[in-house]
Amino acid sequence: MASQDWVDKDFYKILGVAKDASDADIKKAYRKLARQHHPDTNSGNTASEKKFKDISEAYSVLSDPDERQQYDAIRAMGGGARFAPGGAGAGNGGFEDLFGGLFTGNTGRHAGGFNPSAGGIPPEFADLFGGGFGGSPGFQRAPQKGADRTASTSISFAGSIRGTTIGLREPSGDVIDVRVPAGIKDGQKVRVRGKGQPGPAGNGDLVVTVSVQPHAFYTRDGDNLRIHVPVTFPEAALGADIEVPTIEGEKVRVRVPAGTPSGRTLRVKGKGVKTSKGTGDLLVTIDVAVPKNLNKDAEAAVKAFAEATADADVREGLAAKARL
Repeated sequence: MASQDWVDKDFYKILGVAKDASDADIKKAYRKLARQHHPDTNSGNTASEKKFKDISEAYSVLSDPDERQQYDAIRAMGGGARFAPGGAGAGNGGFEDLFGGLFTGNTGRHAGGFNPSAGGIPPEFADLFGGGFGGSPGFQRAPQKGADRTASTSISFAGSIRGTTIGLREPSGDVIDVRVPAGIKDGQKVRVRGKGQPGPAGNGDLVVTVSVQPHAFYTRDGDNLRIHVPVTFPEAALGADIEVPTIEGEKVRVRVPAGTPSGRTLRVKGKGVKTSKGTGDLLVTIDVAVPKNLNKDAEAAVKAFAEATADADVREGLAAKARL
């Protein structure tokens, strides 16, 4: 690096550190800026490319004790003076000759893997981008795994609850077994390791999107299951204990409180979908069944009930609610 450059450029300012910054502060500042402006993450951005070269130059000098000492000395002596061949002092060799003795061995540090003018990364920062540096001069990207492949499949509701294994046939005729875990939801994905495209660092994965067929009785709501259960008017009005089925094939007793209206939902703990994270609940919605045909005794009983409750206005206040 030319001595004139060392006077022109404030490496401390470029890295955003104080002149008495410690080695740790300089390293931390460089790491942050290198990650921000590296060409691999700023493709085609010439401003970031220049900034990256500047911070690399700054770090190459300030991270080396000898070069930092020489840089500080030159900055202190040179001030804001500018010399160029053919100008003032040209007869004595100009600025380059004046400080030429201070640059012995400078190029030795950059002769290896770290060339700041080329925008490289020092070896100690190889972890910044996962060990690969794309198109950065002097570096090669680490070997990559092959690309992932995608597929889709449809399974039964029972398969989503209990878990299942499906076979996907390759064009070659080979079959890939895909294990679908218990509790999987509609639209979730299953990853099969190593069944994707081949690559230098190994095969990619096969990502399978799972579609779950609906069930005639159960509806999934997160990890809960919803069902609708009919009850008679006397059961809803007077209260009753009823039995409802569960996905395990058993029946559980559910208490219907007296005066339960149609549409009320009762919760049965721990009878929903079991997953690795826990078990949901069974949500039982009560539907009060209205008989379509009444025999004479039933019809007489309903009429008697109507007369006994004639003073009850179930639509009281409805008009007020309907006002705009």
